[in-house]
Amino acid sequence: MPSFTSQRLAWLKSGLFWRTFFLLGVLTMLSMAAWIGMISVVQRAPQAQQIAAQVISVVTITQAALTHSKPELRRELLFDLVSNEGIRIFPLEDDDLVEPPPDNWLMPDIEKSVKAKLGQETRFSARVNGIAGFWVSFKIDDDDYWMMLERERIRGLTGIQWLGWASLVSLFSLLGAALISSLINRPLARLTAAARAIAKGRQPDLLPERGPTEIIEANRSFNQMASDLRQVESDRAVILAGISHDLRTPLARMQLEVEMANLSDAAREGIQSDIGQMDAIIGQFLDYARPTETASFTPVDVSALLGECAREAMRLPDVKVSCDIAPQASVMGNATDLKRVLGNLIENARRYGRSADGALTEIDIACRVKGMHGARRVYIEVRDHGLGVPADQIDTLLKPFTRLDSARGQANGAGLGLAIVERVLLRHGAELHLRNRDGGGLAIQIVMAAA
Repeated sequence: MPSFTSQRLAWLKSGLFWRTFFLLGVLTMLSMAAWIGMISVVQRAPQAQQIAAQVISVVTITQAALTHSKPELRRELLFDLVSNEGIRIFPLEDDDLVEPPPDNWLMPDIEKSVKAKLGQETRFSARVNGIAGFWVSFKIDDDDYWMMLERERIRGLTGIQWLGWASLVSLFSLLGAALISSLINRPLARLTAAARAIAKGRQPDLLPERGPTEIIEANRSFNQMASDLRQVESDRAVILAGISHDLRTPLARMQLEVEMANLSDAAREGIQSDIGQMDAIIGQFLDYARPTETASFTPVDVSALLGECAREAMRLPDVKVSCDIAPQASVMGNATDLKRVLGNLIENARRYGRSADGALTEIDIACRVKGMHGARRVYIEVRDHGLGVPADQIDTLLKPFTRLDSARGQANGAGLGLAIVERVLLRHGAELHLRNRDGGGLAIQIVMAAA
């Protein structure tokens, strides 16, 4: 069993939209990472110099203000520094609990610049006596002091801020990637849907001939192909209708002449059988070529159609029919074509599904409706009790003008019965499944959406 990761990779590779989205997303992320890295490297020196200059300026001005102010005014000056500038001055004691300075990528450059201006004895700390801040030492005469600045004044973008901005940019980038992927994939998805509609025997709407040159040319070529296919279908129907008329007229005359001719009973029956076989083959050609217009689809009571076909089959002396038909099973379709399909399936079972002694054909007809409302499906099954079909030849049954060796010579026909069934069902959007029945015989199942 494939792993979850392999299933996800297979799913990712299967869709153009997701593949394009993934590639654009990866490209965007890599570009953003490179951009952030470049900005960090380029910005490091100027940002460190800016912060160092700010610290030097504040320390120098504060030092000068305290040095030149009158002793009685220094308390008021210190209060103003705290309340207005966020600057606090504390005497530096030997027993102060001093923690190392902030550990970030700018601090070494800041220390170097500040010590170059204020002296190498300048100390830095992130916390003194449990009070967090940006601490810098300075001297007034022979006394040492701490000056605490608020961290926000000397801090650039934090890691959380970088992450926030990166997440926001990533979100917009992914939305843009999804939009671009959708715009790239939409014409191809439309073309795929139209091609699938043609494969199912439907006539799709013309594709819009707009957009990039390649899309215009592809849609124009597809529209031309669809138009040519419609014309070929129409011409074939006209040609076969003409052939039917031209062939059946002399066949009718031959039938009449045989009836009137002075022939033996055996000869007359043989000729009439040949004429009937030719007429049946012509009828199969017409059924195979006849188009089914989806505009003519109406709700069809499949239960009633199956019951009617079963009653017709029961009139034959060598056929035994068992029915298990759910009532009021309805589908959207053409009633005439669907009855022809069901009749072909029953006739196919009657011809090729005889018992081993060849005396009787047993046919089981079943119809069920399954699924919840909105996704209900109608399952129709026709089973015989014959010899069945070799497993490797089941798919051959649906090929037109093809008959299995075991069927040749058993009945008249051109090998179009199941091909006609598949063709009509394809135009109805139905599924056709063939399998060998447990216990012998062939089981043919039709699955259609319930009306």
